[in-house]
Amino acid sequence: MNEQGDPRALDALQRYFGYESFRPGQAGIVNALLSGRDVLGVMPTGAGKSICYQIPATILPGVSIVISPLISLMQDQVDALNDVGIPAVFVNGMQTPDQQELALAMAANGQAKLLYVAPERLETQQFLNFATRTPISMVAVDEAHCVSQWGQDFRSSYLGIGDFIAHLPTRPTVAAFTATATERVRRDIISILGLADPSITVTGFDRPNLYFDILKLSTKNKTPWIARYVASHPSESGIVYCATRKETEVLAASLNRTVPVLRGAEAGGAEAGGNEASGNETKLGRVAVAYHGGMLPEARGQAQRDFVTDRVPVVVATNAFGMGIDKSNVRYVIHHNMPESIEAYYQEAGRAGRDGEPSRCTLLWNESDVVTRRRLMDSDYENSRLTPEEQEAVRISKRRLLDAMVGYCRTTECLHTYMTRYFGEQVAPNAGTCQGGCANCGQTFETVDVSDIARAISMCVHDVRQMVGMGKIVKILRGSKAKDLAVWNPETLSTYGMLRNISEAQIRDVFNQMVADGFLHITEGNMPIVMFGARAAETAQPGFHYEMKRINRKPSSRSAFGRTSEEGDGSVLGGQDSGIQELDGPEERLFQKLRDLRMAIAREIGKPPYIVFSDKTLRDMARAQPTTNSQMLAISGVGEVKMKRYGERFLEVIRAVAE
Repeated sequence: MNEQGDPRALDALQRYFGYESFRPGQAGIVNALLSGRDVLGVMPTGAGKSICYQIPATILPGVSIVISPLISLMQDQVDALNDVGIPAVFVNGMQTPDQQELALAMAANGQAKLLYVAPERLETQQFLNFATRTPISMVAVDEAHCVSQWGQDFRSSYLGIGDFIAHLPTRPTVAAFTATATERVRRDIISILGLADPSITVTGFDRPNLYFDILKLSTKNKTPWIARYVASHPSESGIVYCATRKETEVLAASLNRTVPVLRGAEAGGAEAGGNEASGNETKLGRVAVAYHGGMLPEARGQAQRDFVTDRVPVVVATNAFGMGIDKSNVRYVIHHNMPESIEAYYQEAGRAGRDGEPSRCTLLWNESDVVTRRRLMDSDYENSRLTPEEQEAVRISKRRLLDAMVGYCRTTECLHTYMTRYFGEQVAPNAGTCQGGCANCGQTFETVDVSDIARAISMCVHDVRQMVGMGKIVKILRGSKAKDLAVWNPETLSTYGMLRNISEAQIRDVFNQMVADGFLHITEGNMPIVMFGARAAETAQPGFHYEMKRINRKPSSRSAFGRTSEEGDGSVLGGQDSGIQELDGPEERLFQKLRDLRMAIAREIGKPPYIVFSDKTLRDMARAQPTTNSQMLAISGVGEVKMKRYGERFLEVIRAVAE
């Protein structure tokens, strides 16, 4: 057997998906599953985790069960499999009892090779009856980090998966997959799911096709920045993440009001809603839909369908959207607020560029985001399966996760390096510009000495005996006469008024950096208290020196709005060394024609465009310009089934252009 693995697997990969070889890490996982060994696969979003269990499912006898957390995405996943010729079904609570029984019957009698279910479904009597009488070859657990209370997306329903597997008449091979898992979370996955001597594959976490950017903006400036970005990328699909449900609705409504105006101005002063918008809803009409867990299921489902079918280019969502999303042509992900952890951010940002094409991930943040995250964290965590002590341990863990996220926002090192090192991958520091590109690489930094401010903050924490919050400490340092300080007799404290000439904003800036760097610690609860961190003693040493760095971005080309990129135009996409060849003029025009055909076919069959072919496959067609069936089958992503269904229509467009 060669390093690419089992010949049966390679044949299935070519026949169903049109790929000549496996990506890094895939072959080892597929081989292990085919030999009956449990696996844990930790692979970044877009690395092809699903193929790792879909290919073995086509070869193994019986049915394979896929446990997926979001039922709203199962339809798309099953549609995509059926479209390439792999019979698959799903069972969830949105179906009628008859539909559920039909799906289970198809899985039981061999008409389906994959059965998608939510973890809650495993505990129903209907499903248990099915599972005890049906040969199950494999159980694949997607988003397996949800099983760990130390992960960023813990779901108590995942705790029952191990028991379900253990009580099956014959134990199947078990596969667990996640895009983001630290070493501690990996141990939890293995233990709680009961993986038996698993083959563990951890591929590189870096996503070199993604350009990472961080912009510190005031809250009032975030929406205008997003509107300008969306307006200047009219043909691209994007996700905007917000912290609250209300923000998603307000921002989506704002984009629908302002983006048509901005696009009209860019097009040469055309009035919003004028002739240019005729017949093209996404060009100057509705550009965004909101999505959050509080919406009615019908409205939420429609918003998702509008986005994945490219009827609307932008979805403005809470983190309820996106886990397991298969839409491959998302060109940008913007975070309106700072997420609660690096794991959450990397998973959400990683939904951009799943097809390997250059894409952008931008995080907008300010200090109020940190305060909001701490408040949500302290007030929004209860779980009946955990003891109070365990819940407290989880809160402390989540605070550490948040501190790492704040560190990401403030770091001046390569953003790719920061994240990959966080997940335990040792990488050499980048010299100059990293492969994918990020806002920090290639930039110059202005260093600011804040040693005196940091020392004064530490002294004040000592003066108040680690018993008050950040707000009161800032007031004391600035010499405030506020009544709520009276109990401390602030005039008697050595640090009272010590920083009266320093702005409140700058003191808070240094304060938060000290928390992120471990000099200070902020407690849990409704009344957070500032305490010393592990490095606090350093601030009392005679040679203590503390610096903060500010990005001084180099001027860049002006955008259509007359703003340079550091002011928020967002024009940089791929980084200088992305390694992905751009299309020339004729190729780009052909690519657009192929996209138009893809959209027409998608609407004919009632499925998302990416299910027909990905953007990457269409770009490869535009470059290679195949004119025969054999040439078309050589294009990556064109399998036998898709060739029979759609190939000739795409060949006709290519031939017409060639002539």
